[in-house]
Amino acid sequence: MPFGAHETLEVHEILLGKVNMITHFNLYLQEAQDPELRDLIIRHRQEEIRSYDEIVAYTHDYNAAAPVPPMTNVKGVSPQNIQYGLNNPPQVEPRTGAALGDTEIGSAVLCAHKNAAKNGMWAALETADPNLRRMLLNSATNCANHAYEVFLFMNKQGTYQVPKMSSHTAKTYLHTYQPAGQSFQNQYSGQTGFSGHAPGAGGGMNQNFNQASQQSHFYGGLQGNRNAQYGMNGNLPNQGMQGYSK
Repeated sequence: MPFGAHETLEVHEILLGKVNMITHFNLYLQEAQDPELRDLIIRHRQEEIRSYDEIVAYTHDYNAAAPVPPMTNVKGVSPQNIQYGLNNPPQVEPRTGAALGDTEIGSAVLCAHKNAAKNGMWAALETADPNLRRMLLNSATNCANHAYEVFLFMNKQGTYQVPKMSSHTAKTYLHTYQPAGQSFQNQYSGQTGFSGHAPGAGGGMNQNFNQASQQSHFYGGLQGNRNAQYGMNGNLPNQGMQGYSK
């Protein structure tokens, strides 16, 4: 079972990122002091190793493996568990020649998981092989849960504070969006896609399907021309997804 060129390159980036994460987590364990932080890193490192081995094994012999189960403690979290508001937030600035403290290590682990979650989801969206896609989705979800667990730890320590907005302002802003309503839902209930027929649609659906097929053929030709110009997927080279925002 061959891999497509695009998904092969994406998996290469994912595996390289996992190797980098595992290596850095080993270094962080040498410096971390807080027992809870150390336990967190140990568990996250172990799951990254398992996820890495799962994908590597599949790329070697194409045997689908069972999903890696999550190992995060994020169940049962409620909004009441989050500390909202700013309380003398710590000053942050670049430093050189300084040993890593628990705050710096927590931030580094958080950034690693956030980027891994985004990159894993992007890779899954560009993957054709269904088994490989499932592994990448599973990995992205686990990294997202890991990131949230690190956030909960840092929030409890006061090193990741969450600015808050007044309830009146938030509700005024968000309540501009209103429910669709039952009458709106009833208007579209019972309708199906091209594979079925809406009640009373008759041959109109087939006519729409034929028109859509003709349009698809036309735009497919345009897509082929664009592929020749920009590459196999019709997109400009991916610039990557970096960022550190909650």
